[in-house]
Amino acid sequence: MRITATVLLLIVSLLMAGPAIAGPLEDATKAYEHGDYKTAYRLFGPLAEQGIPEAQYNLVVMYRKGQGVPEDYIAAAKWCKKAAEQGYAPAQSSLGVMYIKGQGVPQDYAEAAKWLGKAAEQEYPPAMYNLGVMYKNGQGVLQDNLFAHMWFNLAASLYPSSQKEYRGEAETERDAIATKLTPSQVSEAQRMAREWKPKKEQ
Repeated sequence: MRITATVLLLIVSLLMAGPAIAGPLEDATKAYEHGDYKTAYRLFGPLAEQGIPEAQYNLVVMYRKGQGVPEDYIAAAKWCKKAAEQGYAPAQSSLGVMYIKGQGVPQDYAEAAKWLGKAAEQEYPPAMYNLGVMYKNGQGVLQDNLFAHMWFNLAASLYPSSQKEYRGEAETERDAIATKLTPSQVSEAQRMAREWKPKKEQ
């Protein structure tokens, strides 16, 4: 299971922000990029309190990694839930992984599958990959190799070229599942992936 928390995500978060918060969010992002985590935390904090999901999620990353603050999975989970409940896909995906691992929340595979599903429906590749793992293993969902193949296939197709390693992992998992399916089942899983449509959060 993985959580992607890259500088790229922080930049994308900035671009998604409205003009009223773009300045402070940009300042916080720059501080984070330069490794000035205490300043980044100080700047992200008020934005998170205002309900800005990008800022809330960046606090999640910092609490999980102990950047500028002591490592604290309970605090990370608190902010992760706040951002996830606003439909922010990276937070939904991360919250799903936290439920899988029991980090800051009780281990709960059903909750994990729920949150990963919400992020996957927004075309978020890490969530698609992890949902594929859950279908492969029957964790929080009924074991289903067709759905596992579909989610791995979608993840592989949606990971950007800059994340070749993750794309390769998804392709490897997809191909491994294919060996457990008949040719007609593989064709069905491929059809499911082709016809799958995202459901954007409102």
